[in-house]
Amino acid sequence: MDIDVMETVENAKEPNDETRDRTNAWLNTWVALTVAILATFMAVCKIKDDNICQAMQQAQADKIDHWGFYQARNMREEVAKSTLVQLTLQEANGPALQQPAYATAIAKYSALVQDEDAKKKQVMAQAQEDENTYNALNFRDDQFDLSDAMLAIAISLLALTALTHKRWLYGLALVPTALGVLMGLAGLFGWPLHPDAFVRMLS
Repeated sequence: MDIDVMETVENAKEPNDETRDRTNAWLNTWVALTVAILATFMAVCKIKDDNICQAMQQAQADKIDHWGFYQARNMREEVAKSTLVQLTLQEANGPALQQPAYATAIAKYSALVQDEDAKKKQVMAQAQEDENTYNALNFRDDQFDLSDAMLAIAISLLALTALTHKRWLYGLALVPTALGVLMGLAGLFGWPLHPDAFVRMLS
């Protein structure tokens, strides 16, 4: 009985081809699911990040306004102090008949100095609170930035996986995926995990 060597080789290859096709289909399915989940997660993080950016802009504007008010209060206080010094010197050398008028003016400007000083400190506290708010929001914005970067790298690796059908590439893509999801969740839930601490952990 004659044996067709080529036919035998081709028949031997068919199961391997079917297995490879099933493996590739399985891998493509997981790649597609992973990309879809990451895209949804990135969209949710984007909404939150945009809201945080708007709050940062508002906090920055409030801080500038409050520091402007602080400077205005400080100038009014300095003018009042200067006027108070002049009135005090004039009172010392003024005639007796004008002493009550000087005393009234000195009391008025003394109260004005104290009032401006109190308001200046209040405005300064508001400006510092705005700065703290901005820094806290910027902390979370950094988390979303790192999440975006990690997930972008992950999606790029997933695209290469879909093209090359290399399973090890899919495993490699899961590393930035996990890091990106972790930082995104930290930004969403306010976890105290900052890129600086994260970089120190990796270094």
